[in-house]
Order: sequence, then C-alpha cells, then structure tokens
Amino acid sequence: MLGLGSFAFATPWVLSALLVLPVLWWLLRVTPPAPRLVRFPAIRLLRDLVAREETPARTPWWLLLLRLIIAALVILALSGPLLNPRAALPGSGPLVLVVDNGWASARDWPSRRRAMEEVVGQAERQSRQVVVLATAPPAAGDKIAASAPLPPVEARRLIQALEPHPWPTNRAAALEAVRTLRPNGTLHSVWLADGIGDRDARTLAEALQRLGSVEVLDDSAARPPHLLLPPAPEGTALVTRVVRADPSRPEPVTVRLGAADGRLLTRETVAFDAGQGSRELRLDVPVELRNEAASLRIEGETTAGATVLLDERWRRRPVGLVSGRPSGENQPLLSDLHYLDRALAPYNEVRRGAIGDLLKRELAVLILSDVGALSGEEAQAIEAWVKKGGLLLRFAGPRLAQNADQLVPVRLRLGDRTLGGALSWSEPAKLQPFGEKSPFYGLKVPDDVLVQRQVLAEPSVDLADRTWARLADGTPLVTSEKRGAGWIVLVHTTASPDWSNLSLSGLFVEMLRRLAGLSEGVAGAATAATLEPLEVLDGYGRLVPPPPTAFPIPGDAFKPEVIGPRHPPGFYGTEEARRALNLTAGLTRIDPLGPLPAGVAVEGYAQRGEVALKPGLLGIAMALTILDLAIALALRGLLGRWARPRRAGAAAAALLLAFALPPLLLYGGKARADDMHSTKVTAETYLAHVRTGDASVDEVARAGLDGLVEVLNRRTAVEAAGTQGVDVEVDELAFYPLLYWPVTPNAQPLSDHARSRINEYLKNGGTILFDTRDQATALGPGSGQGGLALQRIAQGLDIPPLAPVPPDHVLTKAFYLMQDFPGRYAGGDVWVEAREGRANDGVSPVLIGSNDYAAAWAVDGRGQARFAVAPGGERQREMAFRFGVNLVMYALTGNYKADQVHVPAILERLGQ
Repeated sequence: MLGLGSFAFATPWVLSALLVLPVLWWLLRVTPPAPRLVRFPAIRLLRDLVAREETPARTPWWLLLLRLIIAALVILALSGPLLNPRAALPGSGPLVLVVDNGWASARDWPSRRRAMEEVVGQAERQSRQVVVLATAPPAAGDKIAASAPLPPVEARRLIQALEPHPWPTNRAAALEAVRTLRPNGTLHSVWLADGIGDRDARTLAEALQRLGSVEVLDDSAARPPHLLLPPAPEGTALVTRVVRADPSRPEPVTVRLGAADGRLLTRETVAFDAGQGSRELRLDVPVELRNEAASLRIEGETTAGATVLLDERWRRRPVGLVSGRPSGENQPLLSDLHYLDRALAPYNEVRRGAIGDLLKRELAVLILSDVGALSGEEAQAIEAWVKKGGLLLRFAGPRLAQNADQLVPVRLRLGDRTLGGALSWSEPAKLQPFGEKSPFYGLKVPDDVLVQRQVLAEPSVDLADRTWARLADGTPLVTSEKRGAGWIVLVHTTASPDWSNLSLSGLFVEMLRRLAGLSEGVAGAATAATLEPLEVLDGYGRLVPPPPTAFPIPGDAFKPEVIGPRHPPGFYGTEEARRALNLTAGLTRIDPLGPLPAGVAVEGYAQRGEVALKPGLLGIAMALTILDLAIALALRGLLGRWARPRRAGAAAAALLLAFALPPLLLYGGKARADDMHSTKVTAETYLAHVRTGDASVDEVARAGLDGLVEVLNRRTAVEAAGTQGVDVEVDELAFYPLLYWPVTPNAQPLSDHARSRINEYLKNGGTILFDTRDQATALGPGSGQGGLALQRIAQGLDIPPLAPVPPDHVLTKAFYLMQDFPGRYAGGDVWVEAREGRANDGVSPVLIGSNDYAAAWAVDGRGQARFAVAPGGERQREMAFRFGVNLVMYALTGNYKADQVHVPAILERLGQ
C-alpha cells in the first residue's frame, strides 16, 4: 500500500497505467472522428446551399481532454484509492476477529458487519489470514470454536453469513476456544463487543492480549443496550420495567404495545435521569384492547432483549360461570349469573356452560354460584385444575347451605343465618374495612352495602387467617384456602340481591377484578407433556417460523433457563394455548463492559474513518463516458438540431456546466418548488398537521387528516384538497386555517423564532388544535405527561384563558349537534377560549383536547380504519368524525351558528 498523508492506494502498481495517457493522447489526436453522414433528398437542396464547415481532420482538444480524464479516473479507481487510510495491522500472524453475536449485538449489526469487512480488507491488503470466533453458541448447538486461518475472501463469506442470535453470548466458552489457538507469529485481535460486561470479559481480553495486540470496538456509549422486562398486570394497565447497562447519562426510552397484526395499541416514553439503571413504566390500555396485545418492544431497538411476547397470562382472563339454579329460575334481573356477567364482562372473557365443558378449554377462574354437592368426577376435575393454578370462586345460596362438599375453604354449618331466623341479627349487617392481608385491602366499603343472610363457617384455629372479608359483627363473609398453585374462595352470601345488595354495588365489581387477578392466568397450560415451538424470535426480535434446530420443551421445564439454540425465545404450545418464552424473564440485569487491561485500544465504529474512493471515481467516470457519447453523437449530426458542429461545443459546455454547478441548479429548483408549493396550497383548502419529529406520530396525524378530508368532501360543502405536514420553524403557516398539533411526551420548548411565527399565525386568525393524546380531563399540574409536554410547547405563546367547551358553544352545533367530543378515547375535555371576543370572528385561536383524534380519523390506503377506538367502537368513531367536521366548519366559518337567526332551525332539530 502506497501512502501519501491522508491518502493511499491499495494497489499502487495500477498507477503505472497513467504512463500510457500520452500515447492515448497521440492516438486520439491523429485519429479523426467518424465522418458526418448527411441525408440528401431533393427537398433539402435549397436549405443546404449555405457553405458548411468541413469535418475536422482531428478530434477537438477539449474532447481529447475529456477522454483522458475518463481514462485517468478509471486507472485511479482500479488502484484502490483510500481516504484517511488506517495504519497497517500490528503483528505478523493472522488477524483474529472475535465477534459478540448474542442478543445485544443486533441493535447495530449493520455497523458491526461494515467494521468486520473493513478490518478483513486491511488484512487482505497485507496478505494476512483471518481467524473468526463468534462468542454466542451456534444455532446448530455445536461447541463454540474458532475457525481455521482463512484467506480474506473466505473470511468475508463467513462474515456475511454471521447473524445475531436471540440468546446471550458465552464468553467462558469463547475463552476456552482462544486458549486452543496455536498461531504462527504474533496475532492482532479485533473484538467487536456488544457493550455488556460479565465476569469473563476481562479474562477474555487478557487471553487475547497474551497472543498479541488487541483492539476492542464498542459503540455502547452511543447506542447503549436495554432490557425490557415482562410486565405485571395492574388493573387495566401493564406495568413493565426498562433496564439499561450504562446509567451515566439521561436518555428517553419509548415502549410500544402492539397487536399480533402489527398495529400500535399504545406507546409511552420514560425518561432516565443520570444514575438511574432502571425505570418502571405504566401502559394504560383500554380494556377492550387488552386482549389484542401480543408484544411489548422498545422503540428503535431490534433485539430479543428489547422484546417481550405476551400470551394469555397478560390478557383478559377467561372466567367460567356455572349456576346451581334450574334454568327456569335464571330469568333476567333475577339470575345470579346476570350480576356476575355484568361485573366481569368489561374486564374478562366470560363463558357459560357445564363444568366439564368449561374445564376442557383454557380457564383462569371458575365461578360456581349456589352449586350444591358436586359429583365425584366433577370434584376431582375441579380440584386438579385448581392445583394447576386455577381459582375456584363459590357463592353461597340455599343449595350450598344444605349440601356443602369438600371444595370449600372452611367447614360450613348446616343451614344459613338469616334476618329473623334462629341464627339471626336484629338488622342487616354492614362490612368491616378490609384488613392489610386481604386482597381487597384499599377498597373503600360503602355504607349502604348490607347483608341480610349468609352461610356460617364452623369456628377453627385458622379461620382468622383464611378470612379476607368480615361483617361488622366479625363473622366471615369471604374465606379462602390455598391449594397447590391455585385458590378456593367462598363468598358466604349470594351473587344476586336475594341475600344482600353487595352485587348491586361498585365494590362487587372491584372485588371480582381482584380475585381474577389472583389466578395464574390460564391454568394448566404449562403442564402439557411437551410444548412445540410455534414461532420464535430471531436475533433482531422478529417472529419467524421455528428453524429445524428448535426442539419442543417439556411442560415441567418451561422456564427461562432453557433459552438457547435448542429452545430460542418465542411462542410454544398449540395455536389454542400459546405460551411465551421471553429472554428477559430470566435475564433481569445487564452491566457495562467495564475496564479492560492496560494496552487494549477501545474505539467505536463511527471513529473508523477510512473511506474507499473507488466506487465514487468509477461513478464519475461512467457519467463522463455518457457525456462523451452524447458529444460524439452531436459531432456526427445524430442529435437533430444539435448536430451542427458549431453547436456541438455549446452542447458540451452546457453538459459540463450541469455537472460542475449542481448546487446552483438545486438551489434554483428548490426556489421554483417553493413557489409551486405556495401556489398549490393557496389555490385550494388544505388541512395541516405539525411535524413533531416522531415518525410514527406524524404518520398517524397525516392518515387522520386524510380520513377527515374524505369525510368533509363527502358530507359537507367544504372542498378540501388534502393534507400537509408543516415545520413551525421554517414553513409558512398562514396558508392553513387549522393546524392539528399532536403533543409527544418528549416535546421540547419552542425556539424564539418558532414562537414568534406561531403568535403571528394566531394573531392573524389561525386556529391550532393541541392533542395531548392522554385522555386528560384537566390542564396544569397533575395533567399527565401530555399536559407537561404541552406546557413546555406553550411557554411564551399568546394563549388566552381557556375553559371546557360550554353546552351552548358554537363547536357543539357548527354542523352536527353534539355535546361530547370523543376521539380514539373518550372522556377527555376539550378546552376553548373562555371569553370569545369579536376578533377572528369569535373563533378560539387555541383548542386543547386529549382523546387522540387523529388515531380515530386515521385510514389506510383502502379507506379502512387503522386503529380501534374504545370504549364505544364504531359509534364512537362516527362521533369523532363529527367532531372533526364541526371543528373544521368552526375554523372556516366562525360563530355564524351563534346568530339568533339559526335558533329556530336548531330547536327544530332538537325536537323542542
């Protein structure tokens, strides 16, 4: 390699071809160009009487120069020119390439591959062999071993076949492989580390250092690895934890909850402060969307450690209902199952049927309402199911009081205690507050919940420990017993209002939700003989079909410890009963790489500044060759009006000018494009959204406004041409009557320039809808992440005092008559100017909502809705579109609907 400062040639002998250029000049000069061919039909006799220049005897000098430049560029390209070439690799033996290809390496695998190819290219220029050692166990289950010394060409093929794996590295096994190396000469080792430290990392570096020089490539400072731990259900929310290896600096991390078909259900951002190694994150999901959740992922990080698969254990749990009453007694409003169904259906999947049929399917909770003595077969089946993790919940009644069996948590007295009976009290009993050991602890007991009748428990030594709820006189109302992995729970009164009004209270709903949360999800799913692999995660955290090397897992061995080449993380079991095997169920902590031995050089991938100039030079040579061809055709008269020799030079000059002045052309093109854009958006009506810098949020905003434009054009006289995304820093805002501004949690304060532009826009009649997308019902302190982000954005803006939309506001009647303004979510308020004046025709310059309107409006290319809306479904989506129509009409027409002339028509519509 020939080096000239920051410039070098990999194959300098090719430069000797430059000596041929003078000979090429001479040959091209003495060889005249091909003669012109002139058609001579009779009709052209008069036109060709003018004297013409003769075909030159020699090629023009500027064309010779162009062709010599082409030849020189080709010669320079073939010589392998390098900009900022790296120094020669130390040592005289093979290059050892140690590659961490475990789960953490996938986040920047393209950069790693480029670095490997660059290092192998250095070895190739020095004619040195390459040894490749991957530190993760191979997918085939073979032992970790270093390759034999390979020629660089074969090593490059091996590198191209390397892929990250979804399991951790095994540096202890890699250390043993290093110790078996018997090199010829001094080695130079390059270790592409994944940024994660363990007890063998330093030992591995020391072993490599004993063989020669060592260089470590690590980009964890720029792109630190993260872990996403499996979430824990907490009511309707999922609470997860994000763990990072390097806690030295602040950073935001966004977690996405997705459905099986790839749809985004929700996303939340957590901000790490310096010194924090882990943060808890709460994902509030509407109950209607909970069953669709299939995965949790850290946004922008494609690793198995940043991916959590969700199975039935994280979804709404199936609950089976069985009543002991004859079918004739189960009339609406009188049936005990009616009250159970109404309380459970919003949060669980409710099933009805016989006991045997229910237990044949996946089930988390089985509720027996006033079921007396069970048959021996039923009792055995239920007890086996409970021991596997199911929860049996029984409600008392006349049948259970007279025919109690063994599947109750405590012994029961024969008969029941009733108001006015032998075991009676003088008035209905209230409930005591729940104790700290009760799963109901923290629930407020309403004063109006009364019990008139119950079954009594026989006194025993452990009765107090088994009691979760008591009446005011201390008698047990809810008792429990742990059996195996499951629970048996008895409520000593009925599930209907026959014996108490508990089932009519909100406390009943909350108690049932907490009891369902005690179950182990789908009981018995993990005890199958074997769980076949259905889909597994590859190294990039993507679900793929299982490879031939993936084996079934015995049911009793289904634990995170089995993850490896034979059992990669993924879904196992059957299509009806999937079980998720997650890497982070067992890997809950990661540490940085840590200090390495003295003398080990450490750098990142981005610092390797060697640039190969060969592709660029060949591209320029190709472009100039095309230019030469065009000039040659022009000289021969084959390009029509450009065929005249006098104009051939002008054509060449024009083409050369086009190549030489691209910035000028680009600038002029941009100016023309800006003019065309301004003409376009002022000629017709466009809706606009503010670009936030978050690609996914901006895409939803665009799709939402596209859907709203379609509805406007179909239902109203508004002729909207489309949507535009705007940057408040540079784009002209005055072209758009309405701006939709989705607020992201990590939004930053505006610059002074942007703030002045927005204030000018609002002052001159513009309207902005800020959407915090968090269902907030208040502004200011305590309004959530969206509200805090909005405060940062709005700092310094001329926003008038705001108030929730009053019932008689123009926004409630601008086109449709409505009082609620839902989006993807419902319940959040819309805020407008508290006192609308005469300015801007009475239109509030700022509106603030929180229901994620764009997601409700969003449609795909076929016009289909992209996101589910909750809790109202398609009716709620229709109301969201109506709000959008009212909003646009309000922004375009002002408060004309507030005029008294419209009152009779509005009253007629209202039926008053």
